[in-house]
Formats: sequence, structure tokens, C-alpha cells
Amino acid sequence: MSHDFAIDIIESEFDSKVLALSRRVPVLVDFWAPWCGPCKTLKPLLEQLAREYGGRFVLVKINSDEAQAVAARYAVRSIPAVKLFIGGEVVDEFMGALPEGQVRAFLDAHLPDEAERLRHAAAGRAEPLERVELLRQAAELSGGRLAIVLDLVAALIDAGLPDEALAGLESVPARERDDNWLRLKARLDLAGEGGMEDEAALRGRLEADAKDFEARFGLATLLAQRNEWSDAFGQLLEVVLRDKAEARDRARGRLLEWFPLCPDLRAVAMARRDLSMYLN
Repeated sequence: MSHDFAIDIIESEFDSKVLALSRRVPVLVDFWAPWCGPCKTLKPLLEQLAREYGGRFVLVKINSDEAQAVAARYAVRSIPAVKLFIGGEVVDEFMGALPEGQVRAFLDAHLPDEAERLRHAAAGRAEPLERVELLRQAAELSGGRLAIVLDLVAALIDAGLPDEALAGLESVPARERDDNWLRLKARLDLAGEGGMEDEAALRGRLEADAKDFEARFGLATLLAQRNEWSDAFGQLLEVVLRDKAEARDRARGRLLEWFPLCPDLRAVAMARRDLSMYLN
């Protein structure tokens, strides 16, 4: 994105320079007119803040006399009128030339801080190590904000850094360990599992003995680590179907632990249905 944090637009540019842009970054729209005295006080203040905030929002200035359709669309009845757009919608607004302190308070109530900006930037990176670096900075800036720490743990798991991921999980106080924390712990546990035998050896054992439950657990783990969830669930369901004792309980527990990790909701629904049927 350009470093032009304050721009002037005409009415025909409103949809592209305000609505579309606001889906990527907050946009503050200043409706003004040349004859408006308070506008001459407010506009330079908004421009100064746009530079100072350095990209946390973009200031768009539009002459309401020359953009009457847009002004009517957004019920601009007196100016200066300032409206904050996020995701294509007005989320807040104020009228008149507010003092600097009040304008800052207005902005700070809605704009992401630097830590959240880094977190958002990390979400757009495909390379796990790049996400890790950005999220480390964000976690430090935020003083260990829970959501950012957990995003960092997920990136560390993706990057194949289990010891650092575990340290991140353990840094979260017990009282703050929510469902997301539990899912990440299950992911980390899964990533760390693995036996000495490869897939071919495990399948060979099962051909020789369909009730070799340790082989089924090992194969299920290999499949889950490759995100082949339907097949992984199938191996565990075979244990539930064939055993009536300890192995069945272990397989049931593993299924319930893995269901939240699987992004394929249809596969989860089918496995849940089969689990219920086999148990009853």
C-alpha cells in the first residue's frame, strides 16, 4: 500500500477509494467544503494524525459540495462531518472540529495498535517462519496478549519448532487456557507423536492381524499428521468397532481430541455419526 495516508478524492472515486479500501485498512472520511471555517481547523489536524499514525488508517478528504449524492447517502447534514469506515461500513462518526485529544480518543477506540497490525500482517504470510517473526514482535509489543501468543504458537507448530511452541503454551496462565489453547496443545501433541515403523510396515501388521490396535493407533497418527483426517478417523473407528475395553476408550478419546483439529466439517460429522453408532 502507498504511504500516502491522506488523499483527496472526487465523488466517482468514493466506492474504490473508501468502501473497497476500508476492507483492507480503516478509512477516515472528512466531509468538508471551502466555505466552512471549522473545516479549515480540523483538516490539518486530521492530516497530521494520519501521518503520525503511519498507516493505521487512511484519511480521505471529500468536498461535500461536489459530492452531494455521497453526502446524502451518508446523511451529511452539517460539516465538518467525519466518518470512520471499516469493512465497507460506517462504524463511528463525529461532527464539528473536535480538539486533538478527543479526535485521538475517537481513533484509538477503533484502530488496531501496532501489535494488532503485525498480527494482521502475519496472517497474510504463507511462509511459517515469516509469520513467526512478525508474531514474535507482536507478542512482545502487546506484553503477551493471549490471542497473539496463541497465533505465535500455531505458527511455531507450522514451522516445525515444537519446543518453542510448547514454551509458548506453557507461558499462558492456567486460568487463561481456553478452547483455542487446548486445540493447539492437541496439535502439538499430535505433531510430536511417531513410532519407529513407517506406513507400509504398519499396514503389513494390520494385514496379519486386524486387531493389532497399536498398529492402528500408529497408522492413524501418521495419517492425521498428513491431514488425511477421514482415513485417520477410520482407523480409530475400527478400534472402537473391534474392541470393547481399554483400546476402545483410548480410540474414543483420541477421536474427540482430534475432531476440533480437522477443518473438514463433513469428515468430522460422519466420524461423529459412526462413533455414536458403534458405541450404542
